[in-house]
Amino acid sequence: MVTIDEARQRAQDMVARARKAGADAADAVVQADQSTDVSVRLGKLEDVGRSESAELSLRVFCGQRHASVATSDFTPAALDALVERAVAMARAAPEDEWAGLAPEERLMHGAPPQLDLDDGADTDPLVLKEDALAAEDAARAVPGVTNSEGGGASAGRSVMALATSHGFAGCYAVSMHGIHASVLAGGDGAMERDYAHHMARHRRHLEAPEMVGRRAGERAVARCNPGRLVSGPMPVIFDPRVGNSLIGHLLGAIAGQAITRKTSFLQEALGTAVFGTAVSIHDDPHRPHGLRSRPFDGEGLPVGPVAIVSAGMLETWLLDSASARQLGLSPTGHAARGGGGVGVMSSNLYMAPGAIPRETLIQSVHNAVYITELIGMGVNGVTGDYSRGAAGFLVERGEFVGPVSEFTIAGNLKEMFRQLTPANDLDFRYGINVPTLLVEGMTVASG
Repeated sequence: MVTIDEARQRAQDMVARARKAGADAADAVVQADQSTDVSVRLGKLEDVGRSESAELSLRVFCGQRHASVATSDFTPAALDALVERAVAMARAAPEDEWAGLAPEERLMHGAPPQLDLDDGADTDPLVLKEDALAAEDAARAVPGVTNSEGGGASAGRSVMALATSHGFAGCYAVSMHGIHASVLAGGDGAMERDYAHHMARHRRHLEAPEMVGRRAGERAVARCNPGRLVSGPMPVIFDPRVGNSLIGHLLGAIAGQAITRKTSFLQEALGTAVFGTAVSIHDDPHRPHGLRSRPFDGEGLPVGPVAIVSAGMLETWLLDSASARQLGLSPTGHAARGGGGVGVMSSNLYMAPGAIPRETLIQSVHNAVYITELIGMGVNGVTGDYSRGAAGFLVERGEFVGPVSEFTIAGNLKEMFRQLTPANDLDFRYGINVPTLLVEGMTVASG
C-alpha cells in the first residue's frame, strides 16, 4: 500500500502531467485501500478475505470546459494515455460557466488538524477470527435464538491524497475496525432476524465482541411473534439506529446540486424554520476519531464545525465550488470526490440532544409505534413525500406491549420535521447520529 508521501506525490505528478498536456487547470485524487475481513457461521470459519486497491481520479479544465477520468493502472504509459484522453475530452465538452477549481484564496494552508484517525489497522486475521466467533457465540447464547446468519470482524486502512494546479497538496490516512453479528429467533415459518454492529477508527475503541453479539441476539428474540397494527394516524418514535435516516433526507434536500437544479422540497427554506425550536443539527469534521472526520474537503478547502440547523432554523446549504458560484454564495467545505466528479457530503453530523429523557418522551404518547427497522426507499426528494415499510414495537400508555411488523408509515418530510421532538439520549455510534425521535401526526397502514 502506498504511503502518505507517495500518494501525495502521485497526485501532484498527475496535475503536472495534465498542465504539460495543455490543461489550463487540473486536480487529482489518489485513494488507496486495504482491508481484511473474517466471517464465521455456526461456530466455524466461513471466509477470510483480503483486498487491496488504488485508484487515481483526474479532473482537467480547458477554459470553461472540463472532463473527469479515473484509472487503477499506474504504469507511466497508462497515465500518459489517461492525461491525453482527459484533455481531449475536456476540449470536446460543452462549456460550463460555473466550472473551475475552488477559489485559490480559500485553499487550506499550513498543517492540517490532527484528528487521530489512523492506528495502522494491522490486525492479525486470527485475532479477527476470535472476535467474530466471540460475537456470534454471544448472540447464539441468548435464549430464544435458533439460527445464525454469522458473525464477522474486519480491519482496514485508506490513504487519500488531493493535489490541485493552483497550489494545494494534502494527504491523510484513516483506519477502520468493525464487529458484527446477525442471528434469527423463533421457530420454522415464524423466524425473525436482527443484527448488531460496531465500528471505530481505532481498535481500542471497539466494543467487546460479546457485547455486540448479545445485543444482536436480544434484538432478534424481542421481535418474535409480531402482531399487526390498526391503520390510522399515530405518533411514530424512531430508534436512533433508524432515526438518522431522516437527517439523511435533509442532507439530500440541502445539497447544492439539488438547489441549483430546483429539485429539493426545501428549495426556498434557507433562513426559515424547518424544525421546531428544540432541534439543532451540527456538522463536525474535526471530531477526534470520528467516523467521517477529515482535515480538508474534496477541493482542498479547510473544514470546520458548522451549524446546519439552529433552534429549528436552516442556516446553510452544503456547497461545493461550482454550486456556490451558481448560487452566488461561498463554498462551505463540504465538497467530496468520487469517480473523478465532485459532489457534497457531510462529516460527523449529529442532532443535538433535546431536554426530554427517552423514557419521558415515550410515556408522553398514549398510543404509538416505536420503529427499529425501515424497509424500502419510498421518499420523493422533490416533494418531500415519505412512505416506507417498517417494523418495531407497539407502545401503549408509555409501555412496550409487543413487536409489530408488516406496516407502512407515511407523511411528508416538511411536516415530519416540524413535528419532530428529540430525546436527550444522543450517542455517537454512526456517521450520522440522532437521539430517539418522536414524530407526531404520521399515518400508519397495516399490511
